[in-house]
Amino acid sequence: MTRWFEDIIIDEVFDLGAHTFTADEIIAFATAYDPQYFHIDPEAAKLSHFGGLVASGWHTVSIGHRKMVDALIAEEVRLRGIGREPGVSGPSPGVNKMDFKVPVRPGDTVRYTLSVTDKRPSNSIPGWGLLFNTIEAINQRDELVYHAELVGFSKLRDYQMPLKLKIALALTRVPGMTRLRRPKSNQSGA
Repeated sequence: MTRWFEDIIIDEVFDLGAHTFTADEIIAFATAYDPQYFHIDPEAAKLSHFGGLVASGWHTVSIGHRKMVDALIAEEVRLRGIGREPGVSGPSPGVNKMDFKVPVRPGDTVRYTLSVTDKRPSNSIPGWGLLFNTIEAINQRDELVYHAELVGFSKLRDYQMPLKLKIALALTRVPGMTRLRRPKSNQSGA
């Protein structure tokens, strides 16, 4: 989220936009990244349990991720346009859950949304908070095709590093100080 941690509202839904999947696009993506027959061969795919060509789940995820990044950039531009300094987004420490509910077929238009379901300050990285996010993708028949729960970092705007931590950080930059903290190895070989 390109907002400061303090400005993020729990359960606010962000419309990330829609994408229409074509057979050519499905085949091209799968040929490069997931070349299973039901993603790349329309005739053979008819004999699969899907009954026809379907998009790779990773294709569905990749489109949604691109839309999320585009939305983050647009939010930064929007905030700057109204005279506000955007927050700082960080990396993701991981995905907690990912489900592919309904296959995406050629001609399907899938709409993606993002919402922050919870947040808390990071216990291990000072000045940052964790955002617990849900991304969902729904097709034109209102069927949920993809659901993911992931975590991302967001910088705290008003964070002031405690003096004790500032000193500890400064000491790590002094030559030789890191050797003082390392335990000496047992030299007897025992």
